[in-house]
Amino acid sequence: MKDSHWLIAVAAGLIALSVGLYGLHYLVFQDLHHIGIYTLGDIAFVPLEVLLVTLVIHQMLDLRDRRKRLEKLNMVIGTFFSAVGTKLLVYLSDNDPHLPEIRQSLVVSDNWTEETFRKVDRELRTYPYDVAIDRIDLAGLKQFLISREDLMLRMLENPTLLEHESFTELLRAVFHLTEELERRPGFESLPDTDLAHLSGDIDRIYRLLVLQWLDYMEYLQKNYPYLFSLAMRTNPFDETASAIVG
Repeated sequence: MKDSHWLIAVAAGLIALSVGLYGLHYLVFQDLHHIGIYTLGDIAFVPLEVLLVTLVIHQMLDLRDRRKRLEKLNMVIGTFFSAVGTKLLVYLSDNDPHLPEIRQSLVVSDNWTEETFRKVDRELRTYPYDVAIDRIDLAGLKQFLISREDLMLRMLENPTLLEHESFTELLRAVFHLTEELERRPGFESLPDTDLAHLSGDIDRIYRLLVLQWLDYMEYLQKNYPYLFSLAMRTNPFDETASAIVG
């Protein structure tokens, strides 16, 4: 409310100053015709000024701010993959019986073009993500996710995530699975119906994780070649991957 009063006072002051200056101009030069010409000319320029300020300059500033926010967001995504995502991706893909069908498509190289990424993305969106629940160490997975819970919670609190729905959805899916696993004291005698429920949660994370990883690899290739180099050498889908430069 105080801000509104302040703006009204400033606006009234500026209008009064303008009227006063026009009055002074008339008193000095006694020329209403001249005042009318320049007043109309100034008013005629207002729409162009609005166009320049709101549609051009504002858009340029907004684009710059969006790029900065995207940069910060991708730093968060990079931290996620370093601390959680890559390890989780390795573990889940190792227990995917169908992985050989797409493994070669996920061996990203520096020769990939934007069209290559789009082609692989289309392929991955129709892939039947199906992690073998009977091969998953649910107790070990529970401990791993709990150990990373605080880090992921801080990520979820980051306001920049509001602009990245797919990554936010991934974090929520991981949090949901963590909570599901925390609520179970043990995993030795779970009924098939419960195992099927957990399997669905794991498959959801696996799908979101793979798609997000591909997007992040494309971002690194375009913007940070040195980070992309390490990401290629530690590709979780490449059986011959090694961080050592050979």
